[in-house]
Order: sequence, then structure tokens, then C-alpha cells
Amino acid sequence: MTAADTHAVSLEDLGWTDFFADQLNPDESDFVPMRIATVHRDRLTGLSGTGQVDLTLPAQANTGDYAVGDWVLVDAHDYLVRRRLTRKTVLERRTQGGRTPQLAAANVDTLFIVTSCNADFNPARLERYLALANEAGTTPVILLTKADTAEDAESYQRQAEALQRGLAVVMLNPRTADAATALAAWCGTGRTVALIGSSGVGKSTLVNTLAGSGQQLPQLTGGIREHDAKGRHTTTSRSLHAIAGGGWVIDTPGMRTLQVSDVAHGIDTLFAEITELAPLCKFRDCTHIHEPGCAVQTALKAGTLDPERLARWRKLSDENRGNTPVQSGPRGSKSPAGRGKRR
Repeated sequence: MTAADTHAVSLEDLGWTDFFADQLNPDESDFVPMRIATVHRDRLTGLSGTGQVDLTLPAQANTGDYAVGDWVLVDAHDYLVRRRLTRKTVLERRTQGGRTPQLAAANVDTLFIVTSCNADFNPARLERYLALANEAGTTPVILLTKADTAEDAESYQRQAEALQRGLAVVMLNPRTADAATALAAWCGTGRTVALIGSSGVGKSTLVNTLAGSGQQLPQLTGGIREHDAKGRHTTTSRSLHAIAGGGWVIDTPGMRTLQVSDVAHGIDTLFAEITELAPLCKFRDCTHIHEPGCAVQTALKAGTLDPERLARWRKLSDENRGNTPVQSGPRGSKSPAGRGKRR
């Protein structure tokens, strides 16, 4: 079922925890906690224990200030949003030419990064998604679809598992009930997962499978072009859906391009094999290109470090450095903007 079709549920079922309860002030006891269920260009809907309603935004606010999954305090009389609570996690991305990051989802426990065992599989793009998830504080899981159409699906799984230490990779068919079973470990009452990936990889189909046959407004699905595996955009707005076995899933519009910004921690986690070598270099400001005593170059020559990984780390780090705003510190000193997943 969709969020709009739910009957009475508890706040805990919706994902309410002590993290949010501890933010309430004594004078806010008359306000109703609601979770943002949908974000459209000109309106929001909120979900509480009694159902879903259209929300009224305060003056000077716009829908771009909110993400699906946010918790807000609402006036019970006119459904006016009084305050947004601090997020536990937030997924945001910078689009090509975009001046500010775009909110994708909030308070997500697990990010399912969906790709296919075909031309859509792109290690460099998957690494960008992983850096985003790491920085947001969510647990990333890569889902491989269309394995039945690949000659060697296991090779895709091996490539995906090599992208980050301890990374879970699951091969599944989004159309079958077995998919929900395969993902049960990350779902459940009060848990929230989100889906990200290119158009045509099966995200909307998977949402429908997780939501079950009881939903009245299933997500639209579309096909792909066979020669390049590119799909059509069938999801145009973000929305919160109830999972049949408990928990919530957020679908996001497909994206093939993703610029990184302010994800230094996420990149360090992603490329741990390089991050851990850097302190062993002779020089603290080693660029890992030509300096003597460079531990990274030593590992590269020894064959224990993948040169393609090093090249992608360098490209992603340079892009992140160029896109990350610089904040002025004491006495005019400057430093990159700090990590801030709780906003």
C-alpha cells in the first residue's frame, strides 16, 4: 500500500525514535509529529498515526526545504508546519549545473543502490552513490537486477563487492516475492530504506514488490532501450511507501549523472585501502603521484592496489574538492565545509 492508503499506525511504526522525541520542547506538546510522505513542486503531504493530510507551509518556506522522510511538527487545526526536526540522516545530491544540493530523502536507515547486470553497470557511478550513502550515514547495499539476462552474472557481483569493504551485494528479480525476502534483513517495523539508481533498472518495480498487492496506487514502471540499457523516467517525484512486511521505502527519480560535493568522509570510507596508506607516506602533503617514499605508489608497483581504483579516487577527490564550499574560520582562515548529515 502507499502512504496514503494506510490506516491507523503508531508513530514508532512510522520510524519515530527517541532521537526525534528528545528534540521536542515543553511548549510544543499541542503540535502533532508527522512524517513527510510526498514532496511535489508546490505541495507536501504528511503522515501521522491517523492517516495522510495535505500540509500548509509557513511563510517564506518552499517544498525544496523538505525531504521525503523528514519529521515535522504540525498544528492540528490548520496543518501548518511549525518546525522541521533535525534529521538523523540526509541524502542529498548536486546535479549538473546545480548551485545548491538537492534533497533526495531523510532519516533513511539503508540505501539500496540499484543497478543491472548489463550496460547500466558502471563502477565509477556506483562509487559516487556509495560516497553519497557513506556521507549521509546510511548503510549502502547494492542490488543487482536482470541477472537472468547476463552470461556471467557472478562477475558483476564480484565487481560490486570489490567497490567497498564489507559491502553487501544482492542479486534479485524485482518482480518476484523472493525479492522482499532477500531484503527483509534491512526492512521491518520502524525501518526506512530508499532506492537510488538509473532509470530502467527496476526501482519502481521493486517498490511495488515490497509494498505488496494491497497498495492502491502502484508506482509506474517502464522499459529500457536494449542497445544501451537506458530507461525512461517513470518516477518524477519522491514518495514514501509502506512495506508489506513492515517499514517504509522511498523511491527516487532515476539519475545517471551525480556530482559529488562535501563528501570527503564518504570518499575516505569508500577508498579505505588508499586512505589507510596515506599516513604511511614520507610526506604529510603527499599527492601520491611522484613523491619519494609514497606508500600509495609503492602499493601500486607491488600490484596490491588497483590502478583504476586509484585513478577513480583521484578524480572523485578532485571533483569533491572543487565543488565543496569553503567556510571562513577564525582570523580569516578557511577550511572545507564540515560533514553535516544531521540538518
